[in-house]
Amino acid sequence: MIIRITKGSGEDHVAVVRADGSRAETRFPWKGPVPHDAVHLIVERELGLAEAFWGMVAGGRHPEEIQALAKAGGHASATRAGVPDAGIAQLLQAERLVECYEALHWGGGGTLADILVMAEPNCAASHVACPAIGETQHDAIMMAVAALADAWRAAPRGATREWVWP
Repeated sequence: MIIRITKGSGEDHVAVVRADGSRAETRFPWKGPVPHDAVHLIVERELGLAEAFWGMVAGGRHPEEIQALAKAGGHASATRAGVPDAGIAQLLQAERLVECYEALHWGGGGTLADILVMAEPNCAASHVACPAIGETQHDAIMMAVAALADAWRAAPRGATREWVWP
């Protein structure tokens, strides 16, 4: 699947072309200095979360449908979360980790221990296990997010970044 994220003004445009040729598009509001959906890609790829957000999109679900699935289960906010359907467990794990990696990046970086201090209670609040994260995986995620942030900050509005999933 090809994923294209185009830098907008206050929101980014996300377009995908799946392996079968089907397409989906959506817009996503800015949540910080890097595209949230790109951080999902970095985290999900590095940790092998093939059934999380991008795996679901690759499988044919529309990004907005996935957001609705999480919201319907109360998972738009971990404080309202109930025990999730097993089919969205990796989605929730990825979301909690993405939030943590974004926060760590915004705060200037940190260690694997810093991520785990945030991620373990966040995952517990969403009633999912915190995925195992190795030091090498953590370092790769942090470096990829930092590189993305540098490139994205320098890119003009309308710039597009492309990735291949998986």
